[in-house]
Amino acid sequence: MTQTHIDLTALKQTAPSAQAAAEANARWRVADVAALYELPFNDLMFRAQQVHREHFDANAVQLSTLLSIKTGGCEEDCAYCPQSSHHDTELEAGKLMEVGAVLDAARAAKANGATRFCMGAAWRNPKDRHLEPIKDMIRGVKAMGLETCVTLGMLEDHQAKALAEAGLDYYNHNLDTSPEFYGKIISTRTYDDRLETLERVRDAGINVCCGGIVGMGESRRERAGLIAQLANMEPYPESVPINNLVQVSGTPLEGTEPIDPFEFVRTIAVARITMPKAMVRLSAGREQMDDALQALCFMAGANSIFYGDQLLTTSNPQAEADRKLLQRLGISAQAAQHLPADDHAHHAHHEHHEHHAHHGGCGHCE
Repeated sequence: MTQTHIDLTALKQTAPSAQAAAEANARWRVADVAALYELPFNDLMFRAQQVHREHFDANAVQLSTLLSIKTGGCEEDCAYCPQSSHHDTELEAGKLMEVGAVLDAARAAKANGATRFCMGAAWRNPKDRHLEPIKDMIRGVKAMGLETCVTLGMLEDHQAKALAEAGLDYYNHNLDTSPEFYGKIISTRTYDDRLETLERVRDAGINVCCGGIVGMGESRRERAGLIAQLANMEPYPESVPINNLVQVSGTPLEGTEPIDPFEFVRTIAVARITMPKAMVRLSAGREQMDDALQALCFMAGANSIFYGDQLLTTSNPQAEADRKLLQRLGISAQAAQHLPADDHAHHAHHEHHEHHAHHGGCGHCE
């Protein structure tokens, strides 16, 4: 399947008439997405609930657990990321975990109720020698009946194919933010680099997990630009993690003014409306949310969470607290589903759906 996208960075360099034509052909223009943000809060929530109920059980969520299988020492300079070697966050770089230790963690995740196990490595791009143990991890986790997801940075064609042959269900590679704001967050990787990796993943037959981070100082219009970029992918991602920046001491974004909680809920709702069949994941930043805010996110259409233990290098609410909250809300856990990427093609988008080693950006899981 050919993946198309509206590259707004490139559009800025084209004639106004060409830009207008591209926007006219897009499923979602940035202006249309921004208009959703401008709706009265209750109207937006009502619309998101209607869309959500058309495609999903409104009282079920998918539970994922994320493990950092290789932490720190990343060559990228993502401003939000504690794993970047460019920032002094006192995070020590580690080696790739042993296969047995990863499988032990996956067993514990399954015992706690997770149905998807996500493995994240802080690399700009993996070496071929790294893929052999990772393929063993994928096979071992799948043998437990869990869905598998990895985030390893940029991929070459042959690497994406190798992961597909190992049976990988999802590959996470986030866009982070809108094309316009992107240059303020990272300089070591281009927006097109991200899009090319996503095309390779899609062409290999792997489901795409792709979202971004809000609360990095971007404007509402730039948040709308991120959602438009995601929604105009063909098909849009099966899984869309929406991350709220977790500020880490030593990173350039430390001290950034936090996003208004209702604006975060609006972002969840807009993602649900524009990508109706995607799994919209409430990802990094959830531990900083109180129960009422999380409940609003579920009402807005979030139907996937990172559950228990750790979200890569940022902490995540523990499994018991999560279970109690879901029980209070009458929300049940969704069973694992192993769906080939092609299954969603017949609706021009898809069936299902993280962030990454930092809060949902560089292309590390969730």
